[in-house]
Formats: sequence, structure tokens, C-alpha cells
Amino acid sequence: MIIKMSARVEGWALFKKGIFFKGFITGMLLQLAIGPVFVFIINITLQNGLLNGLAAVAAVTVVDYLYIVMSIIGIGALLEKPGLKKIMLVVSSIVLIVFGVLLVNKGINFVLKETSVIVLESYFKSFATVFILTISSPLTIVFWTGLFGNKAIEYKLDKKGLLVFGAAAGLATAVFMGTSVIVLSTIKVVLPLLVFKVLNIFAGLVLISFGIMRLVPSKIKNSVNPDLSPDIDM
Repeated sequence: MIIKMSARVEGWALFKKGIFFKGFITGMLLQLAIGPVFVFIINITLQNGLLNGLAAVAAVTVVDYLYIVMSIIGIGALLEKPGLKKIMLVVSSIVLIVFGVLLVNKGINFVLKETSVIVLESYFKSFATVFILTISSPLTIVFWTGLFGNKAIEYKLDKKGLLVFGAAAGLATAVFMGTSVIVLSTIKVVLPLLVFKVLNIFAGLVLISFGIMRLVPSKIKNSVNPDLSPDIDM
């Protein structure tokens, strides 16, 4: 009982110091760097509606928290080896390109079909596809490790402080993307069918572009240089 009370008091002390608020603001600023996952979630929301969009947001939030915890307990340091980082970068790029090609193919088939009905995906499929797309970029762990290292020094945080900071930063993902999904779902009803037909093609081309840019030799070279931050799309 005494231990539980002590933990609560310490947690409240960190909250009062503004660590939670600082973590949340940091997380929100990171969300402004729009990446392929966000574009993919927008596509899911406009194609399938609010609940599918929220399922997708839940998936990326789960992965973010998973990577945050792994970073805090030190797994990110194991991924700092240049050769391993290069392999992970190539794999994540290939996953983006494959997802993009599948979306473009789906969009082309949809455009060619003379139909006025959009076949909705299941909530599980929306969750699963975003989960796979997000977790296919383990270099995110290295990014969080570097960020937490800087913030630990800046705010003089121990591991408990980093957990509070990380929890707030992860919450920002859910809040930012969840709010975006809710707003976007309201305009779904006014968009013409043609927009939905070409949306998959557009989203697919964006994913392919991100994947190709990650495979540019200079990007790979930078990613294996320990003095530079990894190229991560949040």
C-alpha cells in the first residue's frame, strides 16, 4: 500500500512539473510532419467512414506506444548498428511501395467499373492494414530513443519521468489523428463518387513516392550514419 501511494505521489509530482504537458506538446508537433501512414488513414476514413478511421487510428496508436516502451527500456540502442538500420530502411520502403501498388491497382479497377456502390471494408481490416504498415518501420524505435535521450537531459528525467513523457507523446497521436478522422468523416457525405474512385490511386501514389524517396542512396547513407537522425515519417 505504501509503495502504491509513493508511486501515485511521484506520478502527480511529475504531472505538476509539466512533464505530461511537455510530452503531449512534443507529440503534437511531431504529428505535423505528415507521413504516409496519415495519408493512408485519410484514405480509409473517406472510403469507409468514421468507425473504420478510428480503428486505423487505434492501430497506429498501439504501435506508437509499443515503440515508445521499447525505446524507453533500451531496445532502440540495439538497432543502432548501421547494417541493421539499412536493412530495416529497405524493408520498410518495400512495404510502402507494395501497399501503394495495391492501392493504385484497387483504384484503377474501381474507376473502370461502372458502379455507384462502394464496398466497405471491415473494422478489423482497417486496423490490421494500418498496424502492419506502421509496425513495418522499426526505425521509429531509433527515432524515439534519440528523442527521449535529448528530453531526459533537457528536463532531467529518470525512467519514470520518461514513461510519463512518452505516455503523453503517444496520446498526442490518438488525439491528433482521431480529431482529423472525425473532421474528415463529416465531409465524406458531400464528396462525389468520382473522388472516391480516384482517391485510392492518389493515396497509392503517395505511398509509392515515400517508399522510393526512402530508397534514394543518400537517404540510406544518412540512415546508417550514427551522427545523423534516421529518416522517419511519423
